[in-house]
Amino acid sequence: MQTDEPIPSSLHATLPVLMTIWGERRNRISDTKMLDRLPRELKIGEEPFRGAGPVLKLLDYWSWSGSNLMDNTARGMLAEFLVATALGLHETPRIVEWESYDLQTPCGTTVEVKSAAAIQSWKQRGPSPIEFDIAPKWRWDEETGQYSDQARRWADLYVFCVLCGADPLNVDKWEFYVLQSAVLNNACPKQQRIRLNPLRKLSPRPLLCCYRDLKRAIEEVSDTSR
Repeated sequence: MQTDEPIPSSLHATLPVLMTIWGERRNRISDTKMLDRLPRELKIGEEPFRGAGPVLKLLDYWSWSGSNLMDNTARGMLAEFLVATALGLHETPRIVEWESYDLQTPCGTTVEVKSAAAIQSWKQRGPSPIEFDIAPKWRWDEETGQYSDQARRWADLYVFCVLCGADPLNVDKWEFYVLQSAVLNNACPKQQRIRLNPLRKLSPRPLLCCYRDLKRAIEEVSDTSR
């Protein structure tokens, strides 16, 4: 998933060092074994808040926090949800934030989802350029508490999601571009961001599809990468 705000290159350079230091300090101060990953369960929104206070359900929080679907973060998560539903992966909770990819198909293909839109939730002088974050990333290892030695694109393929207009709940207003990560690695190995027109001109070109054909497109691109 992504937002449209670029991450400074200086942060990319220092983040793994800082996180490694943090991991080492965490290990030094802990005199017990590392805690296991917490279980993930799919919630339905009817779960109640507990304790003294107003009667609230989890759905109330979801409505409060996620109603502005044109926000960069919310739109990015919605795009990831659409890809997950196309692949039948929406009946289990989404992968944890710090994982090196967004989705994994039953056959093992890993997918990175990026989204962009020309219309934003804030006042604009004009449409925003359609561009995506494609920067190689360091991978966080939860077993060692450290980042990988080098940055790379960890997913097998990318799905670039473009919202055409201002109605993200209309799946017919989304375009999807499916591309092998290897194409990006060959054409722009260290590039941080890419706009839509250069993306369309990559060779081989990304496979453009609508929502109803997204599963087939991902399977097709996944097959050609093997």
